Amino acid sequence: MRIAVTIFLTDETITPVRLARELERRGFAGMYLPEHTHIPVERTSPYPAGGELPREYGRTLDPFVALGQAAAVTERLGIGTGITLAAQHDPIDLAKQVATLDHLSGGRFTLGLGFGWNVEEAADHGVEWRTRRELVRDRMGLMRALWAEEPTAYEGEFGSVRASFAHPKPVQKPRGPVVGPRTLVGGAAGPKLFAHICEYADGWLPIGGRGLSQSLPVLRAAWADAGRDPAALQVVPYAVHPSAGKLAHYAELGIEEVVVQLPPAGEAEVLRALDAYQPFADAR
Repeated sequence: MRIAVTIFLTDETITPVRLARELERRGFAGMYLPEHTHIPVERTSPYPAGGELPREYGRTLDPFVALGQAAAVTERLGIGTGITLAAQHDPIDLAKQVATLDHLSGGRFTLGLGFGWNVEEAADHGVEWRTRRELVRDRMGLMRALWAEEPTAYEGEFGSVRASFAHPKPVQKPRGPVVGPRTLVGGAAGPKLFAHICEYADGWLPIGGRGLSQSLPVLRAAWADAGRDPAALQVVPYAVHPSAGKLAHYAELGIEEVVVQLPPAGEAEVLRALDAYQPFADAR
């Protein structure tokens, strides 16, 4: 089982370069970074985990810039977003960012997608909350057109692009309906989410990894009904606080990668957390 990490990197934490080098040296599989462009002070959206919103949410580094630094100082470490708030991006710009990072890293990039929880943040980007899932679906369709081998036009409900020359291309070749880098969708289990995964992704990023014994068979059935290759489905529990028992349970479910949570802290505290997680990485 591959062990990757996620962390809220901020202007107050360990740097992406220092962390990436340490992860590769220690044999961890990857580094995934979250995204928040800003956190409006006047906010009615509740923090999903409950209580006060942690300080790091308003100080998060841009994940693509930070991952570019990480890719530049490593050779094997996987890099990814966990997650990209695709509704808050211009899809033509995002397609270029994703393809460039994947190209320059030699195909090491994973695009983790999500729909968000902060209504006010999304609203400042012009996102209508009730249609955000369909907006993300539409933006993925447009990006897939730009990533296609031949110039391909796209006309969607929320956007369009002419048949265009758009390079570089992501390293991975198309697989079934999926075009672009490895793509995983985050969110709570349910028929709408699973439909999105089956339509344009390689798999699922379940936050925390709870309830997989019940939800995985449902996703696998939806995947099969969509005509996708059963062996190709990837499920990557995300932001996990690991234990030997938990990882053994995931292995029994056929899971091959887990992303564990690091504290949003300075170098000394983050390295102590890596020391605690090291036995899991060594046992993979």
